[in-house]
Amino acid sequence: MSVKLNTKHLAGFVREEEFDNIWSQVELAHRTLHEHSGAGSDFLGWVDLPANYDKAEFARIQAAAAKIQSDSDVLIVIGIGGSYLGARAAIEAMTSPFYNDTAKETPKIYFCGNNISSSYLQTLLRLCEGKRVSVNIISKSGTTTEPAVAFRVFKDYLEKTVGKEEAKKRIYATTDAKKGTLKELADTEGYETFVVPDDVGGRFSVLTAVGLLPIAVAGLDIAQLMAGAAEARTKLAATGKENDCYRYAAARNILYRKGKKVEMLACYEPAFAMMNEWYKQLFGESEGKDQRGLLPTSVIFSTDLHSMGQYIQDGQRILFETVVDIKHPKEELFIEKAADNFDGLNFLAEQNMSYVNRKAMEGTILAHTDGGVPNLVLEVNSLSEFDLGYLIYFFEKTCAISGYLLGINPFDQPGVENYKKNMFALLGKPGYEGAKAELEAKLN
Repeated sequence: MSVKLNTKHLAGFVREEEFDNIWSQVELAHRTLHEHSGAGSDFLGWVDLPANYDKAEFARIQAAAAKIQSDSDVLIVIGIGGSYLGARAAIEAMTSPFYNDTAKETPKIYFCGNNISSSYLQTLLRLCEGKRVSVNIISKSGTTTEPAVAFRVFKDYLEKTVGKEEAKKRIYATTDAKKGTLKELADTEGYETFVVPDDVGGRFSVLTAVGLLPIAVAGLDIAQLMAGAAEARTKLAATGKENDCYRYAAARNILYRKGKKVEMLACYEPAFAMMNEWYKQLFGESEGKDQRGLLPTSVIFSTDLHSMGQYIQDGQRILFETVVDIKHPKEELFIEKAADNFDGLNFLAEQNMSYVNRKAMEGTILAHTDGGVPNLVLEVNSLSEFDLGYLIYFFEKTCAISGYLLGINPFDQPGVENYKKNMFALLGKPGYEGAKAELEAKLN
């Protein structure tokens, strides 16, 4: 199995009978999910996606990726939230945080449309100078402010640098199948389009064209990614306590009910940093409702042991850790012995660096649990395409079950709209005139 939950470090924090007591609720959450009988049931397309995805579109994604690889030095991926986090997280996890510096046979991939920074976009435009550029705009509606502004900039850039006709061949739109501003523009201009499924929310969309096109452009095997997710779909379908996904969801909720308000996802591989960010969106946007839900946070160890480590060890006892233990790193580094032992580190010599990293992990888990911080460990075989596909599905299903255990709809995000209304009013968007004066009075 690609992902295994280790709960031995919960001893002293959670008793086995507490799993027994909550399990009927887990089984109810399972039925609610699989019978499509709960809140958000219109957004459950991700559940069977690894088996039922559109094979014809998948082939078009692979073909488009090959074309971009052959005619582009740079791919600009424009999207926000789930429309970019999953792709970036997967690319960096399966390659490295240095993908753009090490890519030789594939284009550099830059992400934008996830902020409203003029400095960020100007820098990115300079990076594109003299390069062959393609653009993947990802937006279901085409009107979300951040990606819409970035797309306006890069559409104009392409049309000015290569001409309108060539630009049409270099713009790929991932959007709604039938409607919306971006879909209409793509049909008018003749952009190649891919579908954001109606029944898959953005934060669950990494295994759709939303994530698959950029991931394939990076030269990664998206067929294996889907195979890993398909394996997870099969393995995680049973309701017994041997289902580690359900056991993880149960443990999170038991700890929450005991007063733990924060889950800190920790990993000892820097390549996992953007996966941490994807996890935070997945769980934060899914569970943070009705003044309920765990606050998802993250760290990369051992780096953050020199900053956040102090708080985790000695701060308020409001959190627990979930440690992602990558069993097999992509590369090894053997530590040689120094003849003069100038740094006093010969006790680390003549072994692989991953061994040292593992002992740092084991020592930290023991220190934190001794300090009163419960630890769960997710043992992940590797960050290969297959194993990462399995892990993505594992997290998605955990999130759904956890949400139903909380008694909320895990698939909507009503709170996200509040800031948009205020921003539109303050910017003078037509239709928001009444709110503008009221908000300006509050600010002043």
